[in-house]
Amino acid sequence: MAVEWDRVGQPGFDRIVEAVVHRVYEQAARVEAVNGRGGDDGIDIKVTRGSRVRVFQLKYYPDGFPTTSHKGRRKSIRESFARAMRGGPQEWVLVVPCVLTAAERAFVRSLADGLAVEVEVWDRAKLDDLLAVHADVEASFTRDQLFEAAKVYGQERALLMDGIRDVSARVTALGGQADELDEHWTVDFARQDDTVVHTLRGKHPRAHEVSPIVITLSGIGPLVPEQAEAVRRTVGYGLDEKVVLPRGTVGKMTVTGPAFLAREHQDVEVRWHPAEAAPLAGTDADLVFVDGEQVTASYPGTLQHLGRGPTGRSVRMELAGGHLRLLTPEDAGAAASLEFTFSLEGLEPAAALRVLRLHRRIEAGGAFEIRTRAGTVEGGEIPPSPAAAHGDLAQLQLYLEDLEAVQRHTEQYFPVPGQLSRQERIALRIARLLLDGHCVASPLLPPQAHITLNGQDSPAVRALLGGEPHPVRLACQAFALQLAGRRLELGPVLVFHPQATAEPDSGAKALAALDAGRGDGTEVTVRPIDAQRFRMVLQRCLTGTEPAPVPLGLPGYREPR
Repeated sequence: MAVEWDRVGQPGFDRIVEAVVHRVYEQAARVEAVNGRGGDDGIDIKVTRGSRVRVFQLKYYPDGFPTTSHKGRRKSIRESFARAMRGGPQEWVLVVPCVLTAAERAFVRSLADGLAVEVEVWDRAKLDDLLAVHADVEASFTRDQLFEAAKVYGQERALLMDGIRDVSARVTALGGQADELDEHWTVDFARQDDTVVHTLRGKHPRAHEVSPIVITLSGIGPLVPEQAEAVRRTVGYGLDEKVVLPRGTVGKMTVTGPAFLAREHQDVEVRWHPAEAAPLAGTDADLVFVDGEQVTASYPGTLQHLGRGPTGRSVRMELAGGHLRLLTPEDAGAAASLEFTFSLEGLEPAAALRVLRLHRRIEAGGAFEIRTRAGTVEGGEIPPSPAAAHGDLAQLQLYLEDLEAVQRHTEQYFPVPGQLSRQERIALRIARLLLDGHCVASPLLPPQAHITLNGQDSPAVRALLGGEPHPVRLACQAFALQLAGRRLELGPVLVFHPQATAEPDSGAKALAALDAGRGDGTEVTVRPIDAQRFRMVLQRCLTGTEPAPVPLGLPGYREPR
């Protein structure tokens, strides 16, 4: 329905023109509607694009401005134009709701005589053309006209004149009509953008029995391995995962059942996934490993899904840090398929160790059950994984055990770091061995130590300074590990080596100082023999004799001597 310009009135005319100007220019320019139309500046709408200014003057003259009957209108237009020119616009546009005569159009163009400004007219024909392009703008302003016509036929609600209440009323009425399509089934619907989503719903619990609906997929082309596996799990085992068969994969989808629903579909994308939670989903459960009647391990979690298909049964279970998926064939001779995925992100070492132990328990294979308060819901036998797959997990477990011991000793708890440098890993291993009471040859300590003489002279001191191997003991009262941006204090340590020698230059200078009676304060550099490393032990672990170092036990790292 077109705008009836001679009936919209001045306010309606102004609103329509403002909306049209905004729609035409808003993407590339700044549009301003000026308050107080016909004011001192002679500007109703101002459009600015860079340095170019376009001024719109709105005059609601439905029957134009001929010289014979409306001389005052031309005077008003001329005055508005003159006021607008004070701002120096590059273009001035007169907007009127009528079709101008040749004389009226000539009058408007004459306003620019001798001036550097473009003059244009938007009359009714121009406005109608613009509204045709922007039909939604026109529709929003013709609702009142439609409403007046609708009242004659009692169709006010069809135009949603009462807003959201009419929307609800019409949707409810349409739902009532959908309920009448079939005695056993109805359809719920929802709009998402330009898509209407239909959800089939049984009117009673036995709808699927008395009026079955069958969906048949035919002409299915080759599936990629991931798609084929997803179909096998969901159809064969009733697993609750989403499956997507893209267009071109399915030749035809045939729906049989109630007449309103039965039809063939081609060139379709097929998706399926469970519509609601399965029984017992969300309940507490335990993953229990058994040896005959004896429970060898048990891990708590939450049951997420129980499903069944023609091939077998499916279970999903959430455990701390991990997710378990189990497929159990109906064939008693076939092995169950258990997949356990986990992430240590955000877990402290103690919790991460439990997840890792569960993973290693699953890899070892054996009998298991999934138990709830209602009883055992699933069980079977897991085949063991190849032994070659255990190596990396063993190293990860050692790392977590080292970190957990250090955190427990220092009472500083934090999530497992995602990465450690080579030096950080060695330092963490050394810290764990020290806490366990061991002596360690540390590759992180400098290969030499600087000691300062106190001036005392003895044969043992002269023997060391002369180059003979001699025990060296250095006490350190504050030893700490720097890890993940934290300082982890381990306590006082003793740094020592049973056979160290003084470097020749510093030894000779120290002997000369002793001979001259100036040995006090002299610095001597000493090194363990044979390029060995200094050893460390916590002072609280000393028993009177200097212990021998134990290996670090880190694969891929050379053992220090």
